[in-house]
Amino acid sequence: MSNAWDPLVASPPKEVPLRDAPLVRVIAQLRFPEILRVEQRDFIAPFQEALRAIYPVLRQGQAQEMLFDLHTPGVLSEKQRIVWRFSDVEDNWRVSLASDFLALETTKYTSRLDFLARLRTTVDAVAVHLAPKLIDRIGVRYIDRIIGSDVDNIAKLVHPEVRGIIGSAVATHAAHTISESLFRLSDSQVLARWGQLPPGATIDPAAIEPAKEKSWILDLDMFSTAPLPFSTEQVLSNVQRYAERIYTLFRWAVTDDFLRRYGGTP
Repeated sequence: MSNAWDPLVASPPKEVPLRDAPLVRVIAQLRFPEILRVEQRDFIAPFQEALRAIYPVLRQGQAQEMLFDLHTPGVLSEKQRIVWRFSDVEDNWRVSLASDFLALETTKYTSRLDFLARLRTTVDAVAVHLAPKLIDRIGVRYIDRIIGSDVDNIAKLVHPEVRGIIGSAVATHAAHTISESLFRLSDSQVLARWGQLPPGATIDPAAIEPAKEKSWILDLDMFSTAPLPFSTEQVLSNVQRYAERIYTLFRWAVTDDFLRRYGGTP
């Protein structure tokens, strides 16, 4: 598939299933105005019951928020808050709920259809038991990571526009090289990061665990920040559209050799 086209406006290509996809994490998140009672155990209990058959493990965690003043050096204030984490027994799927956000994430992604079905169940539970009135932000993120000898063959796996210096002679001296681009569309934005990391390094400890060997990552995050009335159908529609756009950008970035290497048929 040629990459001489614009993946930010082109129609999504037909999906090519990858038997051994290097997809390490997929996340969908929505933010809403704060609902302070979410931090209370009795308030959150009905939400837990709605999901407990699918996500039976509940852990109470903490999230730290730091506020900065652009005119004053250092951190202005810090805020600790409760995050409820619901997961399956294997911890392959996780729902995180705080007073102002919901996230669904997985390290065992199988298909867009399955992900959207799970997201619907989770957002329905929020609609019933929390009843937020607005959505402040909707985002979807797909993270691929190549490791091992495949990193040395990156010139065959991704197109030059994405590869950058990797695959060139100078790259033999590069320990760390990450490219970051923010693309603005009519009603959303795409943050794209890609590049090579040394062993034990990460660009986002919360989403990308450090690998024991050098790796190459492709991290695509699409989101909108325009307030919308809260609606399960609105969330699902946006997430599906963003996932399709991210897949289009993914296919623009990788070569047919990539698809074959990870079990697909171009």
